[in-house]
Amino acid sequence: MTGQRIAELESAMKRRLAAAPARLRPFIRHRDALPRAFMLTGPRGVGKTTFLLHHAQRLVKAKQNRILYLSADNPTLGTEGLYEIITSIFLAGYTGVIVDEVHFAKDWSIHLKALYDDFPNHTIWISDSSSLCLKMGKGDLSRRFVHIEMPFVSFREFLYLESGEEYSLYNPFNQGGELPIQPSPRVLSAFRMYRRIGTRPFYQEGDFNDRMLSILDKTLYSDIPFFLPSINDGNLRLMKAIAGTLANTSIPRLQIRSLCNDWGIGADKLYQLLEVMESVDLLRIIRKEHDTKAKTAGQKLFFCDPAFYEVLGGDSGNARESLVAMLCTYGGYLVEATKDETTGDFVLTSSKENAPSQLKLEIGGHAKQPKKADFVIRDDTDYPGGKGIPLWLLGMMY
Repeated sequence: MTGQRIAELESAMKRRLAAAPARLRPFIRHRDALPRAFMLTGPRGVGKTTFLLHHAQRLVKAKQNRILYLSADNPTLGTEGLYEIITSIFLAGYTGVIVDEVHFAKDWSIHLKALYDDFPNHTIWISDSSSLCLKMGKGDLSRRFVHIEMPFVSFREFLYLESGEEYSLYNPFNQGGELPIQPSPRVLSAFRMYRRIGTRPFYQEGDFNDRMLSILDKTLYSDIPFFLPSINDGNLRLMKAIAGTLANTSIPRLQIRSLCNDWGIGADKLYQLLEVMESVDLLRIIRKEHDTKAKTAGQKLFFCDPAFYEVLGGDSGNARESLVAMLCTYGGYLVEATKDETTGDFVLTSSKENAPSQLKLEIGGHAKQPKKADFVIRDDTDYPGGKGIPLWLLGMMY
């Protein structure tokens, strides 16, 4: 890595910083101290690169560090190993490095382990689309690199991106206290917009549907083959078919035997495909309460990002349940399907202080009844009352 090439990388980093949005989601802004070495994971398009660049610039301004950004999928970096590239950067005076899309670098985990050990006073931040990277990496990276997961944008964050107003966190399951914001027509209209396009911050740039379809293809045809090298063209077509099935069915389940027969695939391989689709935040597998089976298609199966239902013209009821599952998961709850569907839809389990340890939810429209659930999550309503919680209020949990 020559001095000229390092200067080019620094210029490219400055161009990225200049193009960064003026208003950053709270998840990015409310991080002060970061570990020397960490891996940032999360779905495509949620702002991982912006997170890394923002905090690199913050440290530079505080005169604590001098960090250089590079993306491992940059074709001009393919002729040298990651160890050699980063060593050259450190010897040029940089105290830290960011490696985005790290899995594109050959033998990246071996190189990063050596760099971590050989340069104990240097910062190494890496990112990728799945925490499977840490599990698959050699050299016990999970002991060296702290894992930070970046979620989809919450409704609370969306309101900040739209208006610049940041509202307090609120857990609607802890009843009592003032609402963080009153459900005015403006707020309820914003929630309808959030459900359609607001889960990833690039919605502000336009062409949301096209970008989402590109993410679907890149996840299927680029990310998943990395984590599952034995995949073939038939498997890729099957995964695309699974995505289409989830978009079009009113019952969020897969018929495993039927899929295996139709596609000429064994059940073990199909479960393997589903597991990887879940690990890259494409699918959310909702297991039945207390189900500990390693191989499962779950009791219910949703897109991880509920916006896909709008993009693909999917079922509105599934989109609603997918949104509840997403918001509750990132709100700190384990979400499972009830053993008996006549008593409710989901069971939430939490280990957080000052929160109920277990809750049963029923989910539906504005007139939905709670059955035997602790709470009913109602769509198209404004204020909570009795056992009823409006869906929009779940979006204020993180």
